[in-house]
Amino acid sequence: MSSLPSTMRAVILPEIGDSSKLQYTDSQPLPKLQDGQVLIKNKFSGINYIDTYFRSGLYPSPTGYPLILGQEGAGTVAAVEGSNKVGLKEGDRVVWIKQGGYAEYTAVAAERVIKIPDGLSEDQAVGGFLMGMTALSLIREAYPVKKDDKVLVHAAAGGVGLLLCQLLKLAGAYTIGTAGSAEKCKTAERHGADTTIDYNANKDWADKVKELTNGQGVDVVYDSVGKTTWEGSLDAVKRKGKVVYFGNASGPVPPIQIQRLAPKNISIMRATVMSYIVTREELEYYSAEVLNMIKDGKLKINVHEAYDLKDAKRAQDDMEGRKTSGKLLLKL
Repeated sequence: MSSLPSTMRAVILPEIGDSSKLQYTDSQPLPKLQDGQVLIKNKFSGINYIDTYFRSGLYPSPTGYPLILGQEGAGTVAAVEGSNKVGLKEGDRVVWIKQGGYAEYTAVAAERVIKIPDGLSEDQAVGGFLMGMTALSLIREAYPVKKDDKVLVHAAAGGVGLLLCQLLKLAGAYTIGTAGSAEKCKTAERHGADTTIDYNANKDWADKVKELTNGQGVDVVYDSVGKTTWEGSLDAVKRKGKVVYFGNASGPVPPIQIQRLAPKNISIMRATVMSYIVTREELEYYSAEVLNMIKDGKLKINVHEAYDLKDAKRAQDDMEGRKTSGKLLLKL
């Protein structure tokens, strides 16, 4: 610990607000380790839509403000406090899930840290970590996808969307992807979508989905967009199908009258990966599969850009402005 600096570079959110509230500093005190925690010197941190939910106040901060955003990162263990059942040591290359990634160093409970397999780089590991576990849990547990299932994926050129397209191709499903431009549609198709719909050019996209499925609709919809797509998702799903909402990119889904589900006996779900990786065993199961699939080339990670830490505001603006495709990273 004596060789560690006393301060670090970080981006601080002092209070709820828009992206202008994000403040870069090079004099943030280093986190103090508690028993069972490790200090990680981050090389890359992931940027996810959930960061904007905490920033805007859509999701309450679990620790209050000021807050360091960022749910995941990858780097090297710089210090270990006490014992840990995981067996982490200084110098281990790791990827982690917690809060506090927009910083040079993060203190994380050892049980939320995973060693990076040999042969896999830090940017690829964190590039597919949280989003990969999200995508995999959606098709394994939220709605277990079977061969030949017909699936609708919204925001198919986004970070999770591109991973879903690849995983669904591996599962033998027929995937319809929606995206906001012809270029993004092509990106989704290159990553496994069988066909795509530009929902900005085709406002009646739900009708198009039914047309592509012989009037039946899809077995499942994976909807991370929310406010602007939730009704169309209910329309596009087949009788006895399921709509899985897992994000709010356009705003939250409003309260749904349960009787709206009756005409087609539809099931709906609001899923979050955090509730699928509560235990160490669950985290190890999903992370091992995702990281090994990336290492083996079965899952391609499309990094849109690795932004400098001081450009965190621009990164969030680009993401919210629909200017990005794939994964956004911060380079420490």
